[in-house]
Amino acid sequence: MDDELWPGVVEVQFTDAAERRWSLFDKAPIFAAMGELGPDTSYPVEVTVACAVVEGDGLAWDDEVVTVSNSRHGVTTPDGLDEFTVRRDQLIR
Repeated sequence: MDDELWPGVVEVQFTDAAERRWSLFDKAPIFAAMGELGPDTSYPVEVTVACAVVEGDGLAWDDEVVTVSNSRHGVTTPDGLDEFTVRRDQLIR
């Protein structure tokens, strides 16, 4: 999104369990701690977004959906949302 600042700001998009597309905006290291995102990166690329399971944590791993929160890391949508219901197969342990 913006390479003028250092570190650059990137937009990450994902789809929730209801197939709604969301965008998150933050500095590149939030989504790629090893410096994989930069001015010379060929976008789009897959990244991870740190989150905590807030609902569904006690469910069996094969249950279909969970609610996750990005609040611990301060990552929100432009309108301030930080909790999402996602498919469990989108999560990495």
